[in-house]
Amino acid sequence: MGRVTAPTPVIPVPPADLPGTLGALRAAGHQYRTVKQELRDNLLARMRSGETRFPGIVGYDDTVLPEVERALLAGHDMVLLGERGQGKTRLIRALGALLDEWTPVLPGSVLNEHPMHPLTPASRAQVAEAGDELPIGWLHRSMRYGEKLATPDTSVGDLIGDVDPIRIAQGRTLGDPETIHFGLVPRTNRGIFAVNELPDLAERIQVALLNVLEERDIQVRGYQLRLPLDLLLVASANPEDYTNRGRIITPLKDRFGAEIRTHYPVELELELALIRQEADLVADVPAHVLEVLARFARAVRESPSVDPRSGVSARFAIAAAETVAGAALRRAGLLAASHPSEGRPEAAVARVGDAVSVTSTLRGKVEFESGEEGRETEVLAHLLRTATAETFRAHLAGLDLSGFTALVEDGTAIETGELVSAAELLRQVGTVPGLAKVLDRLGLGDAPTSEEAAAAVEFVLEGLHLTRRLGKDVTDSGRTVYGGRG
Repeated sequence: MGRVTAPTPVIPVPPADLPGTLGALRAAGHQYRTVKQELRDNLLARMRSGETRFPGIVGYDDTVLPEVERALLAGHDMVLLGERGQGKTRLIRALGALLDEWTPVLPGSVLNEHPMHPLTPASRAQVAEAGDELPIGWLHRSMRYGEKLATPDTSVGDLIGDVDPIRIAQGRTLGDPETIHFGLVPRTNRGIFAVNELPDLAERIQVALLNVLEERDIQVRGYQLRLPLDLLLVASANPEDYTNRGRIITPLKDRFGAEIRTHYPVELELELALIRQEADLVADVPAHVLEVLARFARAVRESPSVDPRSGVSARFAIAAAETVAGAALRRAGLLAASHPSEGRPEAAVARVGDAVSVTSTLRGKVEFESGEEGRETEVLAHLLRTATAETFRAHLAGLDLSGFTALVEDGTAIETGELVSAAELLRQVGTVPGLAKVLDRLGLGDAPTSEEAAAAVEFVLEGLHLTRRLGKDVTDSGRTVYGGRG
């Protein structure tokens, strides 16, 4: 095999009709705006047009997003507080879409200086000397977002900048901005800068952000370097870290204009919408199986056995859906190898039994209470059974399922499991009274495939077992046998 190389990032190319000089920019009627004015104007324009303001953000329409919009309209820097996996970083990155698609810059400026608003003495001299003939460049909004994950080894130099000894050796003086190697924050001038997990930033490093937030300037190595930075500063934090493991120092908290609390999806439908949007599924996962996983994730969050301070990330449910799809694809592959002569190969369609594997593979994503040590998989298995039973009642309550219980009344057993094909399972059950109504209730009524019908049959059998109407055993080979009374 040849070596796989990473794709080269695509740098947007400015349209040819954009002004190329400062004079042409002025003639086009361009007006200089700060980043916060730009965000405010573009947000209002989207509001007035009815355009989606934050594409891809699920579950925050009536809670978090109105607070974010109020903060942007007010021109406030903000901190988002929430447990892990609540989409804080996704929301912060979505703010960049509210910037102008293209903005003029002085070519070569590490501070992304606007031609009409140069900051450094060298840039001001350059503009004064060239006048309207000054060539200008254009910066795409995707290049105006900067981000730093706060780690204990983060330094002031990383964020703000430091004196460059080589430039000092070349004869420049300490008061000259040209002696500074600028850090991430000033390099994101005229953009949005995000600090993820802000409380993990050492308190002495947080102090370096005070001037950025209030006076909008920076200090390097003890001397004043007056650079009026133009940016929106956004931070994220876990509420528990906010007060215990680390903290945001009081003066810095005071300088954020808005403190916004995020949350997990409030309703089941929002949890499902998030899974459908984010999960990269390699097989067909029927709606009722996805619902089991969504209910499972919510049950884990609410369980007294789970530490509520760390939360259960939305990535838990997404990874569960991907794992179940992977199990279905594995079954299809193995059955194709073991039954090569059976006509059409098995299609990869997930069943509720495939969800059992997530209790072991995903337990590392959950922080349990100390008293549950050694019982983690058992706790998750119980919650998965609860979620399956709730989904069964939600969809099939009141339906006559006596046709399924009658299948085993004469001592017949029905076997299913990881490597039981859809055809084999359907041969065992034959024609079942009530199956058509089950398929309809589960949204599979319109000409379902044999694999979809098998997924519905297995769901009914498991639901009848969980509601104590059908017995169940697991063989040494891993097959599930339904039979007798529960």
